Amino acid sequence: MTAQETGKPATTPVGELENELTVALRQFWWLHDARWYQGVKKRFGQEVANEINAEALRFVGRRVGSWYANREGTPDVCSPAALQDVIETITRIMTNEGMMRSHTEPDPDGGGGIQTVITEHFALRMLRAARSLEGYDCPCLDMRGGWFEGLGVDVRDENRECMRTGGAVCRFHTETVQTESAETESAETTSAETESVETESVETESVETESVETESAETASVERKELYRS
Repeated sequence: MTAQETGKPATTPVGELENELTVALRQFWWLHDARWYQGVKKRFGQEVANEINAEALRFVGRRVGSWYANREGTPDVCSPAALQDVIETITRIMTNEGMMRSHTEPDPDGGGGIQTVITEHFALRMLRAARSLEGYDCPCLDMRGGWFEGLGVDVRDENRECMRTGGAVCRFHTETVQTESAETESAETTSAETESVETESVETESVETESVETESAETASVERKELYRS
């Protein structure tokens, strides 16, 4: 439907909003975030800094997800292609290639999920330079969890490899929870059908057995009557 048909004003595609100013503002925002983290760590300790950092990034992630959903609509995450597209788009809303190098791909194990692979991240460079990498808790899952909350979708998102803890890359696996629900329903349906067939088979055998026993009893009764007559 067109913007006129829906009554909503036409919006510029998210991918076309990028310009020199947005790139600079994004980098300044992340610089502020980094300095803020260091200030909290210095005054209150790294444990508090990690906790507040995760809360703040989840809040921001949720706002970004809501903003995207209001512009583009809630994505159909049951479609791996749609799930992959929304992850790529929101990643680029919050960062750019100069700050974080990453790509998404279908589940290499052949499942219905999406894998996000990050090969370089500016936050790790900054933390290493500030000698704060040790003891830093990555808030990536909190931020991404905020995305999906804001989008209004139900997915399972897990971190399978992390550069902060010695991994070669950061690797996330994301899949819709609805897919597993559908598989469960299918298994339950198959089980119910099997039980129904088995029940029908038992009932049929029972009826046939009763029929044979009835015929046998009737035959015996007739034979006894004939014996008495003779």
